[in-house]
Amino acid sequence: MKIGHEETETKGAFFFDDKGKRAAELTYSKAGTGRIIIDHTEVSDNYRGEGLGKKLVFAAVEYARKHKLKVLPLCPYARSVFSKNKELYDVT
Repeated sequence: MKIGHEETETKGAFFFDDKGKRAAELTYSKAGTGRIIIDHTEVSDNYRGEGLGKKLVFAAVEYARKHKLKVLPLCPYARSVFSKNKELYDVT
């Protein structure tokens, strides 16, 4: 599966799609022009334990780096990934 990305003026999502259904999704809101807020991460029960949620958090971080944005991980799962991976601190 490949990571997809969609966004509007105020929100966005990174996701894994499996045959037309979302296997996992991370959503964020844009806070001005310099920050995104990760507000939700969800993985379908069929895909738990495969690391999809973590991959989505890392995809959001790479997006933030590319666009010179800061990230506020409000979602408890994303916050946990950040706390365990100090290499992500440059975007906080």
